Amino acid sequence: MKKKILFVINTLGRAGAEMAMLELMRLLPEEEYEISVYVVLGQGELVRELPGHVRLLNREYRDTSVLSENGRRHIKKAVVRSFFRNGKWGRKLWGMAVAANEMRRQKAFRADKLFWRLLSDGGEYPEEEYDLAVAYLEGGATYFTADHVKAGKKAAFVHIDYGSAGYTRKMDRDCYAKFDRIFGVSEEVRTAFLQVYPEWAGKTQVFHNIINRDRILEMADRPGGFSDRFAGIRLLTVGRLTHQKAYDVALGAMKKLKDAGYRARWYVLGEGDQRESLERQQKSLGLERDFKLLGAVENPYPYYRQCDIYVHATRFEGKSIAIQEAQALGCAIIASDCNGNREQVEDGVDGLLCELSEDGIFRCVASLIDDKEKRERLGEAAGKRPLGNTEEMQMLLSLLQ
Repeated sequence: MKKKILFVINTLGRAGAEMAMLELMRLLPEEEYEISVYVVLGQGELVRELPGHVRLLNREYRDTSVLSENGRRHIKKAVVRSFFRNGKWGRKLWGMAVAANEMRRQKAFRADKLFWRLLSDGGEYPEEEYDLAVAYLEGGATYFTADHVKAGKKAAFVHIDYGSAGYTRKMDRDCYAKFDRIFGVSEEVRTAFLQVYPEWAGKTQVFHNIINRDRILEMADRPGGFSDRFAGIRLLTVGRLTHQKAYDVALGAMKKLKDAGYRARWYVLGEGDQRESLERQQKSLGLERDFKLLGAVENPYPYYRQCDIYVHATRFEGKSIAIQEAQALGCAIIASDCNGNREQVEDGVDGLLCELSEDGIFRCVASLIDDKEKRERLGEAAGKRPLGNTEEMQMLLSLLQ
């Protein structure tokens, strides 16, 4: 009989963890595994890319982006619907109160963490039992899998610097005690997680994201990419428009490049809740033509191939799928010197690590614009970097034995 595996994730929007989960699913042989997926928010455009043998459990699902205006309206409806579904109103209100208090303590408001408990407790609980249940993202997916899924074995994935992302033990309510294995997607992610949960060191391992280089190369050859016929240096960043990604700092660096006379243009592929504030900053700096917010695109890989420099200057990171994609396509890469990024880029060998400041980004970008030979050398080295081992999947499947 086929083994039954359930994957649980917060959304199926076009983002790194979601893409990595789809790649993992593609590698699981249909003849051996019966695979299901449950999406906590019941929303996201990547549902159209689910492998044909994967069963979607959500009875109600929207294939709109969670970052679009329409998508944000559906999120609000999902929150209200989750409050009334399954009862447990006191538990839901208490969970929100705990999250709000923790965010006040950290002096950082994060709307997603305020509602993950409510969305988990107000979800569509699966009736069947699984051989293995996999919470593929922190927050809602992990809470849902821990509390509302029946499975012989359970595994949780951690994709971010846990403490920096704002999660705390009080918000989690010992949910990780219910998992047989916890996978950090890099050594730094594992280390950061164990700073919060040192008692789970014995069941926490590193499971690198699986990247299909051949598929990326094939998609990079498809039609698409830049259409503005710009003849200068093209900078590219791929990532959601969020505080974590530090586009506010990138805008300041672009202003310095422009004022210094560099003929460069910075393009961003992604959507998010900071679009309006970034557009205001963009306008105030006079960068409407120089810093282009192109939104999310279905196939970003032609852009990677056509850019001159890929820049990933984030405030914190887990393990960036975007950096791995840039490496697969041999881009010259600049990344901020922070957790996650420094594990993926070796400074001066296959990329540059920069200080996360306007001056720090400006200096690194300017140095590569001025030195074409260095750009090419770093890009060639990036293209040779290993991008994850499919044999690591045995760590997950071993739970079924």
